[in-house]
Amino acid sequence: MLKLEHVTKYYGDFKAVDDLSFEVDKGEIFGLLGVNGAGKTTTFRMIMGLLDKSSGSITLDGKNIDYSVTDNIGFLTEERSLLTKLTVKEQAIYFGALKGMSDEDILSRLDYLLDKFGIMEYKDKKIKELSKGNQQKIQFITAILNEPKLLILDEPFSGLDPFNIELFKSEILDLSKKGSIIIFSSHRMEHVELFCKKLVILVNGKTVLEGNIKDIKESYMKKNIIVKGDIDLDKLKEIKGVEKVIEKSDEYDITISSKDVVKDVFKFISKYPDITKFVVEEPSLNEIFISKVGESYEK
Repeated sequence: MLKLEHVTKYYGDFKAVDDLSFEVDKGEIFGLLGVNGAGKTTTFRMIMGLLDKSSGSITLDGKNIDYSVTDNIGFLTEERSLLTKLTVKEQAIYFGALKGMSDEDILSRLDYLLDKFGIMEYKDKKIKELSKGNQQKIQFITAILNEPKLLILDEPFSGLDPFNIELFKSEILDLSKKGSIIIFSSHRMEHVELFCKKLVILVNGKTVLEGNIKDIKESYMKKNIIVKGDIDLDKLKEIKGVEKVIEKSDEYDITISSKDVVKDVFKFISKYPDITKFVVEEPSLNEIFISKVGESYEK
């Protein structure tokens, strides 16, 4: 288990991370989210021991993270961190050696991953000769070369097309099934929802929302109702609790203040005989993220 307890980090008088606590069990994929400057990168660096925390504790399986355990950690940074004059093979050997792997194990694992990602022909090519998408694949491969016990992924899908996102997704899920603890960060909320069951959202280094995504969605007041058919739009808008109605071709997207309004909307809609669709949707994680971040900046 990865456990952060009351972690705070100052840069001089500036508080970059403010009393952050969360835990991630073996095999879990956990979302650490926030806008730029929220404290995510600082948190990642403290977890890996690259930065000293000002206070609090960070442990992996009950032990402080130091150079005795860093061989078991993988990190894919948002920025490119490849040595572009090296070949893919040389890059892998370099990173694998830093993780204490033998050349034999490095090359065996590299061949497996290059084959899985369909880029075996790039093994002896220099990094600078590859496209941005293929460089991202190599960066990901070097992060998971050691099958890490703890894996931190910061914007892992940057520059990838949908097909390659599925390849990454498959490998991430495989690592999770094998027991890796995975911290996942992205500005794309739909990517977060692909993997994560629990999350923390940071604003100015402080937690503004945390918990199980399913519970967060259920507790979030606003809901959406999708209706298809001819209705009296003006009368619909008059229903108490109906906050917004958006027309989308032949459908209406209705935002309501709480799930208690569903029955009133349904009662109204049921008067119209040609309704072919009535679906109650929970808000997307993107809507919740925007709302919580906005609330925090308004305080």
